[in-house]
Amino acid sequence: MPLDRIGETLASFYDSLVAEGVPEHLAALVRKVRQSEAGEPAAAPVAQPQRIALVVEDNPEVRGLAEALLEETELAVVGCDSAEAALAVLQARGGDVALVFADVRLAGEMDGLQLAHAVATLWPRARLVVTSGHCVGRPEIPVEAVFIQKPWRAFDVLVEAERAVGGSAPPIR
Repeated sequence: MPLDRIGETLASFYDSLVAEGVPEHLAALVRKVRQSEAGEPAAAPVAQPQRIALVVEDNPEVRGLAEALLEETELAVVGCDSAEAALAVLQARGGDVALVFADVRLAGEMDGLQLAHAVATLWPRARLVVTSGHCVGRPEIPVEAVFIQKPWRAFDVLVEAERAVGGSAPPIR
């Protein structure tokens, strides 16, 4: 995919993110502070949406295996067969995505490396795990990302899911 097309795609997602405004958890905190300043009783807490693990893999068997594994965690699991499908999920529910688990080689116009850089830029609080069976060593992924060589061990994937649930996301720069 040419660089200018990637930029156009990311720009359209960015415009939607800006239009979303303040994330709900921050808005709830502001409402709570304002109520306490005004002497009003605090409202009942708003139910938090379930955090999501996004599995991006074009091989249905491997994607199904990763989904089944991650379903054993606290995360809701959403599977995508392309980076474009993953970006659509991130655009709609990016604030709820705790983990993005993506293969380097994907069907579609964007590959997993391009997706990883988009996630690191636009959704920096999501834990980012990139995997591949074709790369020797760590590919050129964002420094915040974790690389797991295929065939990955279930334990390694579950450790990253636990880190995502525990909130140990990379710091926002």
